[in-house]
Amino acid sequence: MPAIEDYAVIGDTHTAALIGRDASIDWLCLPRFDAGACFAALLGSSDNGRWQIAPAASSWTSRRRYLGNSAVLETEFETDTGVVRVIDFMPPRDSTPDIVRIVECVRGRVEMRMELIVRFDYGSIVPWVRTIDGVLRAVAGPDALALWSPVPTHGVGLTTQAEFTVEAGQRLPFQLAWYRSHESPPVLPEAEEALKGTCEWWETWCRQCTYQGPWRDAVLRSFITLKILTYAPTGGIMAAATTSLPEWPGGTRNWDYRYCWIRDATFTLYALIGGGFKSEAVAWRNWLLRAVAGDPARLQIVYGAAGERRLPELMLPWLSGFLGSQPVRVGNAAVDQLQLDVYGELLNTLYLARRAGIEADPNGWALEKAIVDTVEQVWREPDDGIWEVRGPRRHFTHSKVMAWVALDRAVKSVEQFGLDGPLDKWRTLRSAIHDDVCTRGVDPKRGVFTQFYGSEDLDASVLMIPLLGFLPIDDPRVTATIAAIEKELVTDGFVRRYRSEPDGGHVVQVDGLPPGEGAFLACSFWLADCYVLQGRRDEAWALCDRLLSVSNDLGLLSEEYDPHAKRQLGNFPQAFSHVSLINTARNLSQEPGPADDRHRAGAKD
Repeated sequence: MPAIEDYAVIGDTHTAALIGRDASIDWLCLPRFDAGACFAALLGSSDNGRWQIAPAASSWTSRRRYLGNSAVLETEFETDTGVVRVIDFMPPRDSTPDIVRIVECVRGRVEMRMELIVRFDYGSIVPWVRTIDGVLRAVAGPDALALWSPVPTHGVGLTTQAEFTVEAGQRLPFQLAWYRSHESPPVLPEAEEALKGTCEWWETWCRQCTYQGPWRDAVLRSFITLKILTYAPTGGIMAAATTSLPEWPGGTRNWDYRYCWIRDATFTLYALIGGGFKSEAVAWRNWLLRAVAGDPARLQIVYGAAGERRLPELMLPWLSGFLGSQPVRVGNAAVDQLQLDVYGELLNTLYLARRAGIEADPNGWALEKAIVDTVEQVWREPDDGIWEVRGPRRHFTHSKVMAWVALDRAVKSVEQFGLDGPLDKWRTLRSAIHDDVCTRGVDPKRGVFTQFYGSEDLDASVLMIPLLGFLPIDDPRVTATIAAIEKELVTDGFVRRYRSEPDGGHVVQVDGLPPGEGAFLACSFWLADCYVLQGRRDEAWALCDRLLSVSNDLGLLSEEYDPHAKRQLGNFPQAFSHVSLINTARNLSQEPGPADDRHRAGAKD
């Protein structure tokens, strides 16, 4: 089984595929991110579906890269008889989802083998496969795939295979497209034309990038990754391209991240605006407004790509799981949780959009005022917290801080933009929440902010306190909290979310990490952001370098990292990790970055 970091990602801004170093497509959901997978070997075995094109020889070495500033992947194999490349991409589309693979012999003569195993509905359904007019068709229920190639194929058991030889200078295309089974296969452009158009599309898009600071290549690759994870029809950005990649090998924390989280909104908007991608920022803001429209009391933490609200969680018992990590889940039951922080993130995002000159929606302010009214009613309640713990609700400190952010940004919207609202009432409520956090969210013995009220445990989410402007960076409680997190939650330079489970149970340490998860990459970037505010730029720079060093050879990051086994963990690629990378790099550039901006935005007048 390949490691998580062994995978590359390609996409067409509707869905994405994961490809291993052996040029095997082991994960692909069609026609969109959260649809059923037709290749699910990532979470099982090759019997659950994959598409591999590689040398037939048992011995070869491979290297890979993206072509320029694009999502076009090139995997180069070297064998005893020659060198061959497999070029993989998904043309950005309006309708038809397709994958194009071009096999090019660079030197010598190489015998190749193709194996296509289609299994619809996450590897559970074997399709009816036949060839009609030279086109291979695989059909089951509502789904169909068609394969075009000059290379003859044949069936072996329940797979489709081909053996062929390429010689220096020869290029052979393979094109696979999804279509509705009751319709005819689509008409596709020639593979070479599609390659040229796809490379030009990505290069044109990347030219919008205005970022010129440190680690520019890594930052641009992160922007490309965010674009891959964007669902173009609505502007929604998926948290990741996968489901059920484990937070710890063999563990049960295997969640479906193929959805859009409200929590990611502010971070993402900062990244897009700061990088020059204003149209994406506008699309994301508009998706946000559409998704949350309605009763603010029923605001969800997560929505589908088009704003869907029902995300029922199901188990897929026929899949063995990545490294045996079960259960494999689709859907996400966290959709029903109460998480107070999303109110703050939502109003912070809309405030940022207003400051950035993104034209306001005529009805947006009415929605924001209704959300403030909801915060007034619910902020004293316990909630499920930022980490979506499936245990008893707590008065999480971070959640209360974000309730304060909701009131603070509403107040500032009135003060700075002349909007209407009960300013005195909101100021009074803002002060009440602030006093409550400073009284009940601090351990009186150590003077540090804790995971939840009455707890003595730490939580990396409180690193957001200075980043949001809730308190100055030099406040003694903030300084003490950062120092305590450095001492208790940092392992080999990487930040864990917590040492004790938020449900109150204490975990047994394994080499400094709690069983069940690795170090959380976004939290590690937050610590670097705090260092910037403290003026500890050398330490922030060193930490950012360390975090960039754990990205894979293509610059991709998952959700978490195991610093002892030196492997990535969690769903992949993870938007939150890449957004945090972008924002931390901006914090360390010459211009004031998101950390300083958010800190000043929340600072008291």
